[in-house]
Amino acid sequence: MITVILLSFILILLMYNYYVHHGKNGRLINFIPGPPGRLILGNILDILVSREELWKLQNTFNQYYPIYKIWAFFIPTVVIQHPDDLETILSNTKHIEKSLLYDILHPWLGTGLLTSAGAKWHPRRKILTPTFHFNILQQFVEILIEEGESMTKSLKNTGGTVVKDLVPFFSEHTLNAICETAMGTSLRGLGAFQKRYIEAVHRMGELVTYRAMRQWLFVNWIFSLTPKGREQKKVLKVLHGFTERIIAERKLYHDRTNNQYLKSFGNDTSAERDDVEPIGLRRKRLAMLDFLIAASREGLMTDLDVREEVDVFMFGGHDTTAMGLCFIFALLAEHKDIQDRVRNEVDTALQKNRKKFTMKLLQDLPYLERCIKEALRLYPSIFLISRIPGEDVKLQSYLVPAGTLLLLNIYAVHRDPNFWPNPEVFDPDRFLPEKIRNRHPYSYVPFSAGPRNCIGQRFAMLELKAMVASLVHSFYVEPIDYLKNLRIQADFVLRPAHPLRVKFIPIYKTNANF
Repeated sequence: MITVILLSFILILLMYNYYVHHGKNGRLINFIPGPPGRLILGNILDILVSREELWKLQNTFNQYYPIYKIWAFFIPTVVIQHPDDLETILSNTKHIEKSLLYDILHPWLGTGLLTSAGAKWHPRRKILTPTFHFNILQQFVEILIEEGESMTKSLKNTGGTVVKDLVPFFSEHTLNAICETAMGTSLRGLGAFQKRYIEAVHRMGELVTYRAMRQWLFVNWIFSLTPKGREQKKVLKVLHGFTERIIAERKLYHDRTNNQYLKSFGNDTSAERDDVEPIGLRRKRLAMLDFLIAASREGLMTDLDVREEVDVFMFGGHDTTAMGLCFIFALLAEHKDIQDRVRNEVDTALQKNRKKFTMKLLQDLPYLERCIKEALRLYPSIFLISRIPGEDVKLQSYLVPAGTLLLLNIYAVHRDPNFWPNPEVFDPDRFLPEKIRNRHPYSYVPFSAGPRNCIGQRFAMLELKAMVASLVHSFYVEPIDYLKNLRIQADFVLRPAHPLRVKFIPIYKTNANF
């Protein structure tokens, strides 16, 4: 009896395999080149490897440039890495749907801006876009500058030359920066409440990666029964509990201040309002959360919507920026001439601005901006994004059926020698205006592109500038671990598989040589 059942099951699998591969969509997919797969399994055994080995597959699959397909059981994935194809997908509103790879994030982020489908995404994006308006960013920049100065002060207080593993060092400060700008609360002081939240955020990254690496093995209800699934449940309780508590406290504050600050969000005239401050209530610095609360009180968002978007800001805003800083400083440490030029630009700007960092100063650092852009070209924090085409789409050479899982390989596009001569070389002058002018607009997409690009990219650039400028002004940096030895592991963000350390050497300035 068991033998009959097994044989029947195998026969059904074989029949379904034939149906999938020889149906209309399967035939279109199989026209696309790619590594040979096994019967039924496809390429699943190739990709169920360690994160480091998975990253190395990029080199193996480059022989199929600029497009290839792989099969995981009966699900095909098409990987594209040519700017023309990226433009076809990213510029078209019919292809804005995120793939099932993002389903992993639903327990953490719900269906906020990062993971939502088109029907929800369109109105939500419209609501949130003003959050990153220039006038509001001006208020947030003060926090970013303070965090950069806090980071610099922490190194100075250590005394003398300091060696830092960049990942945990920058993660600590970018997490606090996004927490203050998104929720209006500081993680400093390390009370039990904040400590649990910080630990949960770090565990979140590890658990999301663990789940992603086993995407093809677990459905959600099975994963929930595993030890990692049970741990995820506990971590989620801490994360969501923290966010909900901050939201509740913030809403109570606005109730007690008669919503006066919500009404003038983005029009900060605190000096004019101090006389109407309720007795016993200190005016709070506005945060992204306040904008969301204002939207909820206009009936545009529910309390759950508010929590989802705050969680999205936290998830998308700290780890990506931390990894960007890691690679920027690793590159500056290895290129002393470029580092010195950045420092001279920052020092000159500070001399002209009474030794004070401001938003205007950060915007007027063109060479530092070029360095950041070039670092993000070589090491884009989000190196891979995924879409589902809403209709059959004609790429350069192949027709891809609607509903296919598409991976857009940003890392490979940024190092394509057809668009970037000597692509491995760190050269900030690639981003001089005259060199940008004739370059393919989709050959550089560190913040994605098109209608579903990163809503916080201006915020991210300001944060990177604020933190790099403060540290470079006060420290020389020298390499300990070299990028030529870098091992990368596949993750939601580009992450080194080992410590990436640099040496911070204090600069002792006199008034004469400030």
